[in-house]
Order: sequence, then structure tokens, then C-alpha cells
Amino acid sequence: MPRTGKFPLAFRTVSALAVGALTLAVTSACAHATTSSTSDPASASGTSSGTPASTLRLGYFANVTHSTAIAEVTNGTLAKDLGSTTLDTSIYTAGPTEMTALLGGQLDAAYVGPSSALSAWTKSDKQGLTIVAGAETGGAELVVDSSITSAAQLKGTTIADPQLGNTQDVALRYWLKEQGYATTLQGGGDVTVQPEANATTLTLFKEGKIQGAWLPEPWASRLVVEGKGHVLVDEKSLWPNGQFATTNLVVSTAYLDAHPQTVAELLDAQIATNTWILANASAAQTLISGAIKKLTGSTITSAEIQRAWSEESVTNDPLVSSLQTSLSHAVSDGLLKKTSLTGIFDLTLLNQELTKAGESTVPTS
Repeated sequence: MPRTGKFPLAFRTVSALAVGALTLAVTSACAHATTSSTSDPASASGTSSGTPASTLRLGYFANVTHSTAIAEVTNGTLAKDLGSTTLDTSIYTAGPTEMTALLGGQLDAAYVGPSSALSAWTKSDKQGLTIVAGAETGGAELVVDSSITSAAQLKGTTIADPQLGNTQDVALRYWLKEQGYATTLQGGGDVTVQPEANATTLTLFKEGKIQGAWLPEPWASRLVVEGKGHVLVDEKSLWPNGQFATTNLVVSTAYLDAHPQTVAELLDAQIATNTWILANASAAQTLISGAIKKLTGSTITSAEIQRAWSEESVTNDPLVSSLQTSLSHAVSDGLLKKTSLTGIFDLTLLNQELTKAGESTVPTS
């Protein structure tokens, strides 16, 4: 696929790319919402009645950890729910680049890891984006060479992750620090942290040029299956009850304020899609692995998609409390400064649409 303008990691797709015959039978309602500002971190500055947008420019990754976005775009559910609003999609390979596009006015909404969203929010003086929903939990692991069986063997090794400052980069650097290793943002220290495109990481791992990588699915599973590596750290083991946000849905705050009806339609499509994914695991795996092949040209084997699927789960819950931990880790890594998270979440529309769909609402704190 052709590369887009200023952002070489983004590949343009269009909603007409629908590749599956698996179409959700969903009727989505449009919604207008009004909310007031509070001190609750899960409430932002609020939304207005607004008007439907002419276009929704949506970014996401061709990863299993973005199953919600892949499914709702591929089977046409999102385009259907948007009605007269045109859907324009872009595929990214890492969160910081995607957030640069959002803050630069190239995107209206994006599925992205919490650390990347948090960084973009602080860089925009807490005005550029709002987290309006969760999308994925789990699905990130540190996979290493079979000769490495403990953290004590990592000194002097090179470990990759998707991009400096992305969610897995923050997690890797923090974990290494807890093991007593020093790292630098420039790649120095006891362990070299080497940000790479995920496909490049797989190649380097197979060639023995790096000793491991902290990656989201399906890339962690590809390192295990194709690269003959093994899991040294499953990130779920580091979080209470194994729950942490891997992917959230963020919207440009200006877009949310101007077009809450369109954002509600996006949420309607997500809610219906997640319900379908959870009830139809086999069909969802087929749909998503096929879409990833079309988007990237790379095939995920049956063993890889099955393994990846078992490591993650879709969710509408952004797991609000986990973001404070993500912030603390980024501060410890030297990537961000301490700050209040008040205003980064607005779950008003999400809970409104969940209620309309007969689903349980999510906690706002």
C-alpha cells in the first residue's frame, strides 16, 4: 500500500476495503450527550450537542491487540453505524507516530496504547485528546532467546520494542530498572533497548542479532513460534489480577466537542463488535488474521493467531486506575514528568451507549 505524506509509518486504507463476509447484524443509534466538568479523572471538559461530522479519520494498528478496530472496519460495521459520515482509516505500527498524526490534525480518533496517549496528552498541554473507551487488555510479553532463562542473564544483551516512548517501551524500561539494570533513552546502559519496527524485530531475532523483545500480539507469538523464543515475562503477571490496558480509544478533544454524535456512533460500533468477538472467537480469529494479511502482506499462521488470541481480550473498559501506574512507570523511565490525570478520560458517551446496548457500564475511577 502507498505510504502517506508526512508519516512514513502510516499506510492508508479505506472503509471500502471490507474483506469478510462476516457482517455484524447491528443496529446502532445516534446519540447527543452533554456532560459537565468535574474533578473526576474519568470526566474531561465535557461534550456539546454538536453536529455529525462529514468524515471520521481513524488510526489503528494491524495487530491482534487492535482486534476491535480491525473487525469493525473490515466487516463494515463502523461504516454502517457512521451513516453519512465518511470513514477514512490509516494503519500505524507504533503509538508515538500515530499520536503525532492525531495532534497534527491528520486523525480524528485512534486506537493506541495508554502510554502513547498519555505522552501526547501532556505534550498538548492536556488539550489535544481524550480517552473515551478501552479496547484491549493483555497481549504483551518479553520473548527472549531460548538460552536465556532468567533476568540475571540479560546484562549486555539487546532487547527490542516497537518505538521509544510507546506502551511496551515504557513497560520494558521499567521492568529492567526493577531488575537492577540501567538503560538510557539513547540505547546505552546495562541492557541496550533498541526500538524497531515489529517486522524488523522478528527478522533480527531470527538472525540472532537481538536477544529478545517486549512486543504486543501477534508479534510476541511470532517470536515464540517462528523465532523459537520463549516468554521470560508475561506482562499480565506484573499487574493486579492480570488487568492492564493495552489499547484504548482516543479522540481529538476538539472533534469530541464538535461531533459527539459521531463519536457515539464510533462507540456503538465498538460495543457491538466487541460483543461479537467475545461470542465468536473462531470466526473473529479468521476475520482478523485475514485482514492483517491484507493490510501488511504478512501471514499469521494458525498456531500464531491461536496463541496470540489466548494472551489478550477485547474490552470496552479503559481500566482507568491502571493509567496512573503507567504514568508512574514513564516518570521512572525518564520519559514523562509527574502530573495530574484529571481530564484525560471522558467515559460519558461510552457509558451512555453501553446502557442503550443493554451492557454493563464501566468504572470511571
